Amino acid sequence: MARQERAELAAFLATLSPEDWRAPSLCQGWRVHDVVAHLVSYDELDGRGLLARLAKARLRLGRANALGVTDYADRSPRDLLALLTAHLEPRGLPAAFGGMVALVDGMIHHQDIRRPLGRPRDIPPDRLRRALGLALLAPPIGAFRRARGLRLVAPDLDWSTGSGPEVRGPGEALLLGLAGRRVALADLSGPGQPKLAARLGD
Repeated sequence: MARQERAELAAFLATLSPEDWRAPSLCQGWRVHDVVAHLVSYDELDGRGLLARLAKARLRLGRANALGVTDYADRSPRDLLALLTAHLEPRGLPAAFGGMVALVDGMIHHQDIRRPLGRPRDIPPDRLRRALGLALLAPPIGAFRRARGLRLVAPDLDWSTGSGPEVRGPGEALLLGLAGRRVALADLSGPGQPKLAARLGD
């Protein structure tokens, strides 16, 4: 599934104009170019390189991500696309936990790029269901904390989890909301939606 997600992202990126690559994404302060740089930067690291980056970042993941973006800032869109295409099969950290990191991170960032550009897509339901379940297990995303005490319902996927006040909406919006993207709140409803909204600033 991670390979399929990356292949679809690469195919989409190949359609973008230079202006699109410079456009802002949903990741604060990051352009489309920066998001793609982030995605490919970890595939290029072996174990020693990953440890060196984490040490330089003082074990803070946000800083480590920023270092990767900086390291690839001078790469052209063509170069970044070539790197992504060369690593459709995840390597290094993205390959961890059976490709979980690549699937979840890749799907969220895929939408981080598409939504601001007004280029929606239909994510394969089986892949989206899998990413929703995995996101709740991935500490760096913070989804478990945001979902605590809520019942999440995605009618389009026939998927639900949790207990408490309900948050209902498309699976894609739930995934982005759980990942901290406030823009997804407009697509979500239910008595638990205000509680989720309050947690997005955490």
